[in-house]
Amino acid sequence: MCGMAKDKVTITLDRTKASQARSLVGAGSTSEVIDLALDRLIWAERLRADITAYQRVPPTDAEAQLAAVGDLSALGDDTDWEALYGVDDDAP
Repeated sequence: MCGMAKDKVTITLDRTKASQARSLVGAGSTSEVIDLALDRLIWAERLRADITAYQRVPPTDAEAQLAAVGDLSALGDDTDWEALYGVDDDAP
């Protein structure tokens, strides 16, 4: 999400929570914490939507067998697929 325009806004928040969050993630400002929190919320909601979509369409027998073969641990890495392939503007 780098390079996107940012706007100055006024929000109401719990200062204690903001301070705790800054401390936990080592952020230098409340704005940095909120930006990080929004990034994580967007990631989590996209993941939730993906999981919901996969649950609606169960894998075929062939897909299930393929998934059961081999070491899949590399699929859990932190690869930024959006940065590599861009955003699908037609995605829900």
